[in-house]
Amino acid sequence: MKQPIFYTAGDSPALFQARNCLAGWGYDISPVPTDHVTHLLLPVPSFQDANILRGGQPLQQVLQNLPENITIIGGRLPVLPYATVDLLQDEYYLWENAAITAHCALKRILLGWAGTLQQVPILVIGWGRIGKHLASLLRSLGADVTVAARKEADRNALVRQQYRAIEPGKWEPKQYKIIINTAPSPVVTQAEARRDALLLDLASQRGILGDRVDHALALPGKDAPVESGNLIAKTVLRYALGKE
Repeated sequence: MKQPIFYTAGDSPALFQARNCLAGWGYDISPVPTDHVTHLLLPVPSFQDANILRGGQPLQQVLQNLPENITIIGGRLPVLPYATVDLLQDEYYLWENAAITAHCALKRILLGWAGTLQQVPILVIGWGRIGKHLASLLRSLGADVTVAARKEADRNALVRQQYRAIEPGKWEPKQYKIIINTAPSPVVTQAEARRDALLLDLASQRGILGDRVDHALALPGKDAPVESGNLIAKTVLRYALGKE
């Protein structure tokens, strides 16, 4: 198989790390767009506006000097007349990125919390990828974790794993010293919570409403660009080397 030659366009700390990672592993990174390039690597997510890459460069401008058979790898890609790989549709990437998000969230919690988490009552809203990672991390530190899950099957599974499980909305927010949301829809307000509660919202759309909520979007790229870039590089190689 022909060895991949990468070109990167757009700007993000994680993309910069991914580029350095691939170069460090011995793969070719073209400094300019040429017809020898096999893969165009974009930030994840890739766009800041329609057809404008993060960093301000129009995608069509980048593609002018690249071959028609190039593969574009990025995140949240539109329909393009090229072979594409959307990392935000890749289950391996999403699972590992959720793990990085959970570790970043835990760091924020510990920075904003005085003392240990031993027996601290914490509500995690949502049982998706991030919720699963985060609940496990919190419980490993001795926290008293309750998980709000929409599906009855998930709540039953949570009970089997010895978590407290409740249906969304059937909670008493003032019971919890820390509330973490992963569900992208309004679920609770800060007025319903304790005045001294730590409120962390990890969802793409606000789920905890109020002005003292830490609405922490895209944590891997902000708080862990090295780990995020390494993950991008590893996932990119799976596709570029045909090992998906």
